[in-house]
Amino acid sequence: MRIDHVHEHGLVRREFLQVGFSGLIGLGLPGLLAGRAQATAVQRARAKSVILVFLTGGPSHIDTFDPKPDAPEGIRGEFATMATKAPGVTFCEHLPGMAARADKLAVVRSLSHAHTNHLNATHQVLTGHPQPNATFDKIASRDDYPCYASALNYFRPRSDGIPTGVMLPTFLMEGPLVWPGQHAGFLGPKHDPWQIKGDPNNANFREESLRLPEGFSVERLGGRRNLLEELNETRESLGRDPMSEQRDRAYSLLLSGKVAKAFDLAREDPKTRDRYGRHPFGQSILLAKRLVEAGVPIVQANMGRVQNWDTHGSNFKRLKNDLLPPLDRGVSALLDDLQASGLLDETLVIVAGEFGRTPRVGQNTGNANQADGRDHWSKVFSAVFAGAGVQGGQVIGASDKIGAYPANRLYTPGDFAATIYQALGIDPESEMRDRLNRPLVVTKGSPITPLWDGSVA
Repeated sequence: MRIDHVHEHGLVRREFLQVGFSGLIGLGLPGLLAGRAQATAVQRARAKSVILVFLTGGPSHIDTFDPKPDAPEGIRGEFATMATKAPGVTFCEHLPGMAARADKLAVVRSLSHAHTNHLNATHQVLTGHPQPNATFDKIASRDDYPCYASALNYFRPRSDGIPTGVMLPTFLMEGPLVWPGQHAGFLGPKHDPWQIKGDPNNANFREESLRLPEGFSVERLGGRRNLLEELNETRESLGRDPMSEQRDRAYSLLLSGKVAKAFDLAREDPKTRDRYGRHPFGQSILLAKRLVEAGVPIVQANMGRVQNWDTHGSNFKRLKNDLLPPLDRGVSALLDDLQASGLLDETLVIVAGEFGRTPRVGQNTGNANQADGRDHWSKVFSAVFAGAGVQGGQVIGASDKIGAYPANRLYTPGDFAATIYQALGIDPESEMRDRLNRPLVVTKGSPITPLWDGSVA
């Protein structure tokens, strides 16, 4: 058990659970459940929920979903290609499960943006906007744009004790660098998603992830609630305390364990857990499914540690042995289970990273790349979509012959964001208010409409 330090009010802060950037019980959780919806155009939502499988660090598009078998040797890489269930579409040979389900998948192969720094690029993909005043390794701040879950909570604040967004199992932070795009930015801490830290493959995951901090038992929590109620009696005698309702929901969530069952993977059929894979990738994707079943609208499952897909060295060895097999197994099981339960029709599943990798093996763009590695490359990369009415079996957009630049229609992170918001029934042109009460558009992008209408990209 790891204890960082004891707050002056008696709260013990631990790494297993961060209720946003705003603190823990009694300090930030009421804000998590509070909020005020802003006016927005009403649209028909295609999706009730979104599962974003985020490949943090940036996977090679050439070695995954956009292979180049006819390119020169130093570009096409070591992997063979594999035919998929979608006629004419090929994947890397180490994605057999997803290849067998390609009739459900739409691959966008012409995403592009300008940032090759992990932090800036992550912000752009997870918010749909360039990071304000972006500099190299600019850490998260309250001037950032909100992640998708935070924006959704802004427009549709919940009152049922279920968080709008959950990110797991890795909080993207390395030393002093806190990745932007993981919180509500200028919308404020009350809209932050839950940040869950811990390996769902660990036998003690449920206890370590959901238990109240040591020294803060349910009895103490109840006592704190009683104290707060006493302190607010005077104010409430003059009029209903506007925060009391949110506070009641916050305490109810913790005391009732309303979402705890979703986190209790021990309740899951062992055979199901085996299908996802008994590793952090598979169990995180399984947990994402369970959270969606429990009513959480947006779940982001970070695949690997902060820069796990950052293959500057041993690109092919790491992809073949450590990265692609567990991803393939987990996503394949997810698609099967969502299909079987009928939830695939209302769940948008996305697999993406913050950028791709260099076309040429060993190419150095300034990051000490090794001879068997691929460096950062944001000029073109891929993302995979499924569910919520997405027309599978298609490729949208294309990269050039060596996977260096878009060959036709270029799609931006703004378009990526607009696609998610429109799927959830939020007009991408809706306005949010920043800390200075300035109106800011949700995204300047346009939805990737071929995902649903099958039109020419």
